Amino acid sequence: MQRLQAFKFALMPDGQQERQMRRFAGSCRFVFNKALALQKERCEQGEKKLGYAGLCKLLTEWRNSTETAWLADAPAHPLQQTLKDLERAYTNFFAKRADFPRFKKKGQSDSFRYPDPKQIKLDQANSRLFLPKLGWLRYRNSREVLGTAKNITVSQSCGKWFVSIQTEREVEQPLPQDGAVGIDMGITRFATLSDGTFYAPLNSFKRHEAHLRRAQQAMSRKTKFSNNWKKAKARVQKIHSRIGNARRDYLHKTTTTISQNHAMVCIEDLQVRNMSKSAAGSTEKPEKNVRAKSGLNKSILDQGWFEFRRQLDYKLAWNGGWLVAVPPRNTSRTCPCCGHVSAGNRQTQARFACVECGFEDNADVVGAINILRAGHAQFACEVSGAVMPPAAGTRRSDSGAAQCRA
Repeated sequence: MQRLQAFKFALMPDGQQERQMRRFAGSCRFVFNKALALQKERCEQGEKKLGYAGLCKLLTEWRNSTETAWLADAPAHPLQQTLKDLERAYTNFFAKRADFPRFKKKGQSDSFRYPDPKQIKLDQANSRLFLPKLGWLRYRNSREVLGTAKNITVSQSCGKWFVSIQTEREVEQPLPQDGAVGIDMGITRFATLSDGTFYAPLNSFKRHEAHLRRAQQAMSRKTKFSNNWKKAKARVQKIHSRIGNARRDYLHKTTTTISQNHAMVCIEDLQVRNMSKSAAGSTEKPEKNVRAKSGLNKSILDQGWFEFRRQLDYKLAWNGGWLVAVPPRNTSRTCPCCGHVSAGNRQTQARFACVECGFEDNADVVGAINILRAGHAQFACEVSGAVMPPAAGTRRSDSGAAQCRA
């Protein structure tokens, strides 16, 4: 079994190397924006969109031009990878997987990628790596890099530089461990398992919300682009970085525990974008309870449900398990004892009491049990190839999974 895995470390560049990395990231941003502007201009004139090969020819002209001769100071491969990123963005747009490509801004997702492993040297014993036109850079060697390095991405976040090393290696096909479990996602309880255990929410944003508000208010009082404004902006970015790091760490620990202890995990196919839409409405048709819905949306987005599902997906595949997503409709309104479906079964947010047979339990546990049963049925459909009613998001977590279609 072939496994692709990335290892991310913090870089410790000197002053000259940091300046060079900023220049390289700026060159990649310039090439992306220039190519995007050219594509939009050709589209407005009714001409055909240029492909990756045609853009690479133009890149050579830009590097040799007197007006943009500074592009030659940056390595060629990262600039070409930027054009590949633009080509991929157009592909995703036409496939309706993403919005139309947008121009990049300075300071947002500054990065560049080295795709050729022959140009990369990794010296783990001395905690350093060699990159073209940057030389040897030291990094915080927190773990061993396993496998053969395929490409390296250098990125900047919150004033710090990081390196992500993607590797490839052969591993034995793992055998799934233990049994199946259903998971009900929520806010009061982040994740409730069908066996009764649950994980409390971290609420990373809520913990830092007051501190972030004060930092943003202080930033708003500064003259824009002044030195004091830049310092205040750096403080805001640092708080956002702390929030994201805490949430990411919590999700990794939770998903690792669940994936290592279960062979199959059944979750709800939640549409987070639809669930967190604004309730403000319009001037002609204003909605009700806008403030309460705003707070609910903030709590939903603070949980990181999509990232939780994404991590479960690949970690279960690494451990030989399966991830099955089932429709969320009526999962917390169906009695697991008699099967009666009614809105009256959900007495409160936490209490479930069947109006038909009198069965009582925690509402989140009931939801998790129903999710597990639905997941078993859909997984049996995948294995046997039987026909089931339309259901969104049913799939296995490995790449060869079948889809149930009506």
